Amino acid sequence: MHPAVSTIRTTCPYCGVGCGVLASPDGTGGLNIMGDPAHPANRGRLCVKGSALGETLDRQGRLLAPRIHGREASWDDALDLVAARFAETIAEHGPDSVAFYVSGQLLTEDYYAANKLMKGFIGSANIDTNSRLCMASSVAGHRRAFGTDTVPGLYEDLEQADLVVLTGSNLAWCHPVLFQRLVAAKEARPEMRVVVIDPRRTATCDLADLHLAIAPGADAVLFNLLLAAIAERGAVNQYFISNVNGFDATIHAAREADPAATGLSAEDLERFLDLWTGTEKVVTVYSQGINQSESGSDKVNAILNCHLATGRIGRPGMGPFSVTGQPNAMGGREVGGLANMLACHLDIENATHRSAVQDFWAAPRMAERPGLKAVDMFRAVEDGRIKALWIMCTNPAVSMPEADRVARAIAGCDFVVVSDMVAETDTTRLAHVLLPATGWAEKDGTVTNSERRISRQRRSMAPAGQARDDWRIIADVATRMGWGEHFAWTNPAQIYAEHAALSGVAGRLGSDFDISSHAGITRDAYDRLEPFLWPQSPRKSGGRFFGDGRFHHPDGKARMIPVTPRAPQSVSAEHPYRLNTGRVRDHWHTMTRTGISARLSRHLAEPYLEIHPRDAEALGLSVASLARVSSPEGTAILRVLVTDRVAPGHPFAPIHWTGQTAPSGRVDVLVPGVTDPVSGQPASKSAPVAIAPFRAAWYGYAISAGPIIPASAYWARAAIEGGWQAELAGEADPECWMDHARALFGLRDEPLTVHDRAKGQIRLAFMREGRLQAALFIAREPVGLSRSHLGSLLGGENAGDALAGRPGGDRPDHGALVCACFNVGVNLIRSTIGAQRLTTVDEVGAALRAGTNCGSCRPEIKALLASAARA
Repeated sequence: MHPAVSTIRTTCPYCGVGCGVLASPDGTGGLNIMGDPAHPANRGRLCVKGSALGETLDRQGRLLAPRIHGREASWDDALDLVAARFAETIAEHGPDSVAFYVSGQLLTEDYYAANKLMKGFIGSANIDTNSRLCMASSVAGHRRAFGTDTVPGLYEDLEQADLVVLTGSNLAWCHPVLFQRLVAAKEARPEMRVVVIDPRRTATCDLADLHLAIAPGADAVLFNLLLAAIAERGAVNQYFISNVNGFDATIHAAREADPAATGLSAEDLERFLDLWTGTEKVVTVYSQGINQSESGSDKVNAILNCHLATGRIGRPGMGPFSVTGQPNAMGGREVGGLANMLACHLDIENATHRSAVQDFWAAPRMAERPGLKAVDMFRAVEDGRIKALWIMCTNPAVSMPEADRVARAIAGCDFVVVSDMVAETDTTRLAHVLLPATGWAEKDGTVTNSERRISRQRRSMAPAGQARDDWRIIADVATRMGWGEHFAWTNPAQIYAEHAALSGVAGRLGSDFDISSHAGITRDAYDRLEPFLWPQSPRKSGGRFFGDGRFHHPDGKARMIPVTPRAPQSVSAEHPYRLNTGRVRDHWHTMTRTGISARLSRHLAEPYLEIHPRDAEALGLSVASLARVSSPEGTAILRVLVTDRVAPGHPFAPIHWTGQTAPSGRVDVLVPGVTDPVSGQPASKSAPVAIAPFRAAWYGYAISAGPIIPASAYWARAAIEGGWQAELAGEADPECWMDHARALFGLRDEPLTVHDRAKGQIRLAFMREGRLQAALFIAREPVGLSRSHLGSLLGGENAGDALAGRPGGDRPDHGALVCACFNVGVNLIRSTIGAQRLTTVDEVGAALRAGTNCGSCRPEIKALLASAARA
């Protein structure tokens, strides 16, 4: 980065869309954030999470120095200890007694260094990544069908298609910028059709011409029915399938599919089959709803089979499209970050490939077989086979299935190292050694998005405290283990150049991943590197794959895979509901970044359970009450949201909350460690559960300018402007509410108190120097008050307003947040619709700006317009 440059072109650290970002100093030590109009992925758009990046750079809570057993230490002492303990463990128990668990949030250069150290120098393949939880089934499906892990198409195919099918993908919330590209394309070509396949009615359905509320787990059945229809209706591309093996057996298996298993009406099923078979330019987009399954690989191949049979692949406007959940899940796949792969899409079980990589690295020993995949890795930690574990840039004590079991396994491991930017997470508290790593805005390297586009992530702020880049930490440990000459990089450009050179070796062995045109890249050229599609080699530059009918199996042909659909995990009398898990619009993963932003917490601030009205009535659950959700693996307490967006028997809960934000709301404690037998990916989308009311003796809501330290059975804490809020509930009253409030806020002051004994309500407000410091509201039912209004009073002088809980007539309550980009609440939207007689989302946008940036709130605005029209 040249010191004279004031605006830095970099890349967003959230989902796999890979949006370009312009970051410029704001004059106070932070950054102003804008979308990069020149970046091909987003063309200047950003979702609300990306727009709020500047609000997540607060260094409070950062890990600023190494720690050994909880005490600050020097880098030399920490690195010496890590290297010594790993070396001793390997010497005594062998290379497979150690493991790395890494992350799709690492940059490619970090990933490359970790993979090289583990597979080529330690000599084990026990390196896996949290991308195993997201995209491993897609990798397996690609490799079975194509002979390589390659996404065939490009984002522009979504805009060029005549039919876009979204299956297992809530694109509007999980990949908002890509969704807005699709919205714009449909507006430009109204004849385009969109089908959404999802058991749940999500925001993405707002765009759909057809929503197929499929039975959970029946995706492979549906695509088998489609394949059978392709054969019966003459839609098979006879020329293309001459380059495909397995056609007859796959068609035979597809004809066994039972339409009733889809749960769809005959009319909806027929309409879908007509659309797909009758439309040449079809793109099928899929994500976690397909991948996170005990048969995710088969579901992927069921989709790929349809595109192979019709030849609708690798040409403009057509093809299967896997969209990734993490910013660099693809980069990790490219460097061999998965336990069953080698760098540059080479095969760890191929002796020629292993030898080529070993020779290139001049490695003393090479892993000769696949290592342990994520679920099996933590089982090996649990039973003592893995005795030294290094976790980088991820939080498995929250995000893994059977999260409580995983946390216990980590706690029992002989030696645990965690590299992270955050000091306090569910995982860092279990480590023997903590190593402070740089975070977004401090890192320098590359990432690859879902369409194979490699972009630069550039440093735009100095590292916090003593934080170091992950690649450097890895290289420092490798040096102390005796391999310094092989890890003697001084900047990430050198790692990238080495990776590019190795890809040239891979390309000569037939690999599709080849960026060897950059093998000799200089640091200046690396700093100037523009976003580009791989491959970049003398043989090929960018573009699509497989439209020419050439694939990467030894015979050059693709393979169709016969799929016999398997039912998902069975519910039982003890656990009769099938929980569907997923994400919310404005938060990401375990919220270590997005949770810092008050704006991002305003939309949905606590863990919740969407449940159908029929189920809620049967269980005695009311709106805003709490439910105890349990499985054989664990228990969670979640806020009840009664809605017909979910089907009876199939509630939904988001995954983001942790021990720091809502310890009883951690959803992955409910999820069993069931995995796909091909990919090893956990079936994290689904868990058989029991549901019962949580019998709260009291409910509470708290705000504070300082820390909130809850001790109740249920609590969920979130950032607000100027402080914090917490939703609370307890099973028994404390002896003294005043003492309870003082402990909650860490204050000794005498609060102002209002006690309505008839209603069972208590309200306490703490003032200091005439200004509101904290307030606590207690009731026997869920606390009803204006949360946005209360938050605005922190630091103010009017205690009466605070104790009232609602604004006076002269202060309108804008209501719960709908548009996080411009802080527009539901009440303001409703009143403006009525006052100005608005009828379209665009008219609301013109009046209030709501929905005019990332667009992910447009479905909610549309629902408000529909409600107003019915009134």
